[in-house]
Amino acid sequence: MMEVELPTLIRNHVQIRGKGSRAMIFAHGFGCDQNMWRFVAPAFESDFKTVLFDHVGAGHSDLSAYDPKKYGSLDGYADDLIDIGRELNLSGAVFVGHSVSAMIGVLASLKEPDLFESLVLVGPSARYINDHDYVGGFSAEQINELLDFLGSNYLGWSAAMAPAIMGNSDRPELGEELTNSFCRTDPEIAKSFARVTFMSDNRADLSKVRARTLVLQCSDDLIAPTEVGRYVHEHIRGSEMVIMRATGHCPNLSAPEETIAAIRAFV
Repeated sequence: MMEVELPTLIRNHVQIRGKGSRAMIFAHGFGCDQNMWRFVAPAFESDFKTVLFDHVGAGHSDLSAYDPKKYGSLDGYADDLIDIGRELNLSGAVFVGHSVSAMIGVLASLKEPDLFESLVLVGPSARYINDHDYVGGFSAEQINELLDFLGSNYLGWSAAMAPAIMGNSDRPELGEELTNSFCRTDPEIAKSFARVTFMSDNRADLSKVRARTLVLQCSDDLIAPTEVGRYVHEHIRGSEMVIMRATGHCPNLSAPEETIAAIRAFV
């Protein structure tokens, strides 16, 4: 393992492993950090140079780099992803993004088309709020209530929501891990990132994607129901979709072997 001493890579606590000539970069979801990929990323180190990082505000990122204006939309996070790619001279890489990072990867691929040859979108959602005929999984009222609860009592929200997001109630240790991850995140930054995440609408971006794309959809996901994943699949031209046996929103933790197998079959 090596940590490259460059400002961008320090800002996002970039970690590089593996020995392949081609890169695979893993991006974590809301309230998480790169540790969420610990059961998946090592499986690709023999064939790829694996790149893991923390979004600003998460994990061991540089919290002083957080700028509310820059990170007031997903574009700011996409720009960081592009910065990492440029610092490492990446091109034709494989991007693996979980939850909100799926759309961050989509945006980065549109801004910098040569960066990613393939996108693996794990539990993606182009919009969380229902809109006319579009099923996002939540009403506007539900999202507003969620954000109000999070804003007034972040730790209470984390304790209540993390196990529901994780699913797999028969394995409570998974929900506990996600709860602890949420609780390690800076509360003020988390509140802002939650609003950016749950109010985002990237539906119009899907048709512009030209990278090879795989949508990994869990079979019972509270945050990104099957209709949501199917919408992403149907609106990215030529994409593939795998509906996993895994349940919940975090198959990288709950079903790493199935997640690895699906990614490996695609790349």
